Amino acid sequence: MTTTIAEDRTKLFDLLKSQAFFRGKFMLSSGKESHFYLDARLVTLSAQGAYLTGRLMLDMVKNDLPDAIGGPTLGADPMVGAIASLSFQNGKPMPTFIIRKTPKTHGKGNQVEGPALKEGSGVVIIDDVATTGKALVECVEVLQKMKVNIKKAICIVDRREGAREALAKYKVPMESIFTIDQFLS
Repeated sequence: MTTTIAEDRTKLFDLLKSQAFFRGKFMLSSGKESHFYLDARLVTLSAQGAYLTGRLMLDMVKNDLPDAIGGPTLGADPMVGAIASLSFQNGKPMPTFIIRKTPKTHGKGNQVEGPALKEGSGVVIIDDVATTGKALVECVEVLQKMKVNIKKAICIVDRREGAREALAKYKVPMESIFTIDQFLS
């Protein structure tokens, strides 16, 4: 049974709201305190959540024609696996990559894992939740040193706490499947 993108979006929202959204007192990776927390990995690491996220993100990049899609470990890890599998299943294999926080201290010392990105490649970077955009900005900086062009950034949920503005300083537009306002209402 094939579903529409709109139906898949609703299913993903329902999964996130019921399984990954929490109210309380939380310390965010940005160091800020919050009265709510969205642990998207609880959904992206599930079979249905991985499928829905991969399908929606592939739909969001269909007109961008990126050479690859990837993002920061750990948020992007399950999503790039889903995107790679779904794109292959759809007959349009999409190379994916993961960016480590720091280069490996062994082997080839890679910071970017996956098929080699060439100078001038156009990529889309993804993450699960964007707050200040720190992880995405770090990805942009790594990729720019490699002379890779970042077409845009996509996240599942934009917490609306500065990520768009931080990426705009690097001329990288950001899109999100949802904004935090949708979970707070």
